[in-house]
Amino acid sequence: MKKIKVALAGQPNVGKSSIINSITGARLHVGNFSGVTVEKKEVFIQRDGYEIEIIDLPGIYSLNAYTPEEYVAKHFLFEEDYDLIVNVVDANTLSRNLIFTMQLMDMQKKMILIVNMIDEVEKQGGSVDKEQLEELLGIPVILTSAKEHRGVDEIIDQIIRSHEQPKPKNKIFYDERIEAQIEKIVKVLHKSPHFKDPDYARFIAIRLLDRDEEIYKVIHDLPIFIELHELLGKIYKHLEREFDEESTSDIMSDERYALAKALVMGALKSPPKRISLTDRLDKLLIHPIFGLPIFLFFMWLLFQLTFEIGSIPMEWIDAGFIQMSNLVKAVLPEGAIQSVLADGVIPAVGSIIMFLPNILILFMGINLLEQTGYMARTAFLLDGFMKKFGLQGKAFIPLVSGFGCTVPAYMAARTLKNPTDRIITMLVLGFMSCSARLPVYVLLIGAFFPTSHAGNILFIIYISGAILGLIVAKVLRLVLFKGEPEPFVMEMPPYRFPSMKALAMELWIKAKLFLKKAGTFIAGASMIIWFLSAYPHQPEIEAHYMQKIEAVQDEATKTLLRNEMVAKELEASYLGQIGKTIEPIFEPLGFDWRMSVAVVAGLAAKEVVVSTLATLYAVGEADEQSHTLIQRLRENVSFKAAIALIVIIMIYSPCIAAMSTFWAEVPQWAWRGFYLVYPNVLAWLMAFGVYNILGWMGY
Repeated sequence: MKKIKVALAGQPNVGKSSIINSITGARLHVGNFSGVTVEKKEVFIQRDGYEIEIIDLPGIYSLNAYTPEEYVAKHFLFEEDYDLIVNVVDANTLSRNLIFTMQLMDMQKKMILIVNMIDEVEKQGGSVDKEQLEELLGIPVILTSAKEHRGVDEIIDQIIRSHEQPKPKNKIFYDERIEAQIEKIVKVLHKSPHFKDPDYARFIAIRLLDRDEEIYKVIHDLPIFIELHELLGKIYKHLEREFDEESTSDIMSDERYALAKALVMGALKSPPKRISLTDRLDKLLIHPIFGLPIFLFFMWLLFQLTFEIGSIPMEWIDAGFIQMSNLVKAVLPEGAIQSVLADGVIPAVGSIIMFLPNILILFMGINLLEQTGYMARTAFLLDGFMKKFGLQGKAFIPLVSGFGCTVPAYMAARTLKNPTDRIITMLVLGFMSCSARLPVYVLLIGAFFPTSHAGNILFIIYISGAILGLIVAKVLRLVLFKGEPEPFVMEMPPYRFPSMKALAMELWIKAKLFLKKAGTFIAGASMIIWFLSAYPHQPEIEAHYMQKIEAVQDEATKTLLRNEMVAKELEASYLGQIGKTIEPIFEPLGFDWRMSVAVVAGLAAKEVVVSTLATLYAVGEADEQSHTLIQRLRENVSFKAAIALIVIIMIYSPCIAAMSTFWAEVPQWAWRGFYLVYPNVLAWLMAFGVYNILGWMGY
């Protein structure tokens, strides 16, 4: 049986999968492309003595690939052996889709064009002239509606006809000034035995004008490279001057856009002009002046709901786990088992579950914004600003999420398809101060600044962290990730009501991921902190202080002695010993061993810094509003050391849950190691700088 291998290509959301599912009598096989985790769908059909294999390539906007999926599709189209291309386009966005069609036609392969979703155009009073489009392009055209199963059965018959017939002549030609330069490149290419085929040589010439780096690598090691390199330099300068553009890739894009517009004018009868709801909303929501304030209001509202509503179940969960700990203490006799359960396991599990309401509310809000089609427009609004710092517009979504909790922010970075953009964004997410750092800020601001300035200082801390994150992103882009961020490529979907079923399913998946990936690390870290602070036991210290406590009658003095006993035991514990060991590292910042331990404990969870300082400074149970703790900090910590501590908290590694999520999201060991080191080194250096500057200023 003869075989025909077909590459099914098209931009995202044009209905390729729907067409495959509509083809009757097909056997579907799903796997992965070789060496990558990108999904590969293959359909096998037997018809008229042929076995037809159709490979559904990942959606690709352009042969100038940016995402892993686009690279897979581009590699298949350039390198694999197949017989013809079936290009699917969306009739609703025909002009935009035809730009990619022309890039495919440049390859000079046998090709069929499928204009899908024709029913939607017809419902609005429009139509596509199939014969006219075939005449203009010179390739077969099929009008389909996968939803209504219209025209789908013609596809297989046309594949067989196109396979049996000779390849039609190319009908896509560019501006004569561009064609003249293509001819010059082709003449040089013909000097190499690799490019004797005139059609292939023309395609390579066009890709070189498109500044395709992969094609440039192909010619780099050939004998004609030096001559071709010199010629290309002259051609680039000539065309850029001729067309007044910065790059020949922009010139080629403009050419295809103009040709696509002309094709649509000739073949598409447009529906009557109507101002849709989407158009009316876009006038307001992506307005150049009002668009950004409206978005900031929505995000402010989302975070208000996240923490106002989320705090209600958090308090119930916290109270429930406290009661559970007390119950264990009441039921079990004193000893290691009681301590590990009541002081280790139960609080650790509680700390996991307590974060879940906030995360689900935040994710629900972000998913609602995405499903309604609004988030795509926000990324468009912010793309220009973010590009100045080496990021792209879509990076704003995870960065904003980072002010709530860094764990879901890392997960939100999945929306960035380009690996480089995603890693840069994730490497600076820790500079967005999460809610867990707020208690530390409030404590230190209350201790070292006048109450009238507290709000302004807090605002400066948050803004400083965000600005520092953007600056670091720019440095990373210039030093480690040279090149420009991915151009803004995102569908602008129509506004629509969200699917409650899809939303519920997404939240369920996110909840499972959080509990599975992050939860185990939080629990493990809490257990380690408990063990290090509880052992080894110090019976001598306890006996010494118990004698003192029994000798006094005043309850206040007894409480003071108990707190001192706890502090002494903690100083002698493994955690205290670690603090004494690492004290030389933090001594240049003005930290004593207590502050050093608090910083290390904060790696488990930033809120732990407050309770650790309270315990170590012998004031017992305290929170960020404890006046006793504030007084002790004023007595024991200098102003410049307090500011250095704020800088450390603002910059250094986030909690264990966030760090573990980063590791789960980024498989490369090099970036995992870099992520563990660089924020802590940067935090120390900046804290050291601030500490000494304040010292020179007389503080």
